[in-house]
Amino acid sequence: MNQNSIKNPLRPWLVRWMLGAVILHFVAGMSLAWISDHAFFNDYHLGIENAFWGHVAPAAARQQQIWWISLFGATLQNLALWMGALVLMGDRYRSRFAWGSLILGMLLWAPQDIAISMQAKVMLHVWVDVIALVLMLPALSALWWLDGGSGIRENQHKEHL
Repeated sequence: MNQNSIKNPLRPWLVRWMLGAVILHFVAGMSLAWISDHAFFNDYHLGIENAFWGHVAPAAARQQQIWWISLFGATLQNLALWMGALVLMGDRYRSRFAWGSLILGMLLWAPQDIAISMQAKVMLHVWVDVIALVLMLPALSALWWLDGGSGIRENQHKEHL
């Protein structure tokens, strides 16, 4: 095993940090799926409507927006489960593959999401994406580095993978 990952007291905290991110994604997904029509989200909906309509949007537009956000919430819950599985796998097996998969997923998602949000002039989404990157990429990168060369080799322990 890599000496960095065995003795580094930061590793358990980084894993907990990532598990917290998983929980946050799951809770946000539940919220979006089930309460996106709540008055709490009214200002958010108005901001989206102004970005696309430039004036008061028809009621059907609001209903469609709530429907899309609710679908996204269910998708976010599923993403949280996949993230959780990779974090648990990365922690248990000290797997660079798991950490690298999460890093690559973020690097694939973020530029596209940011570009699409900027194109629509929905800056709140840009800021949320940047915050997610700043809060998660350093921890994932540290875990990837700490677990370098220490993961279980597939050809040695296939029954664990």
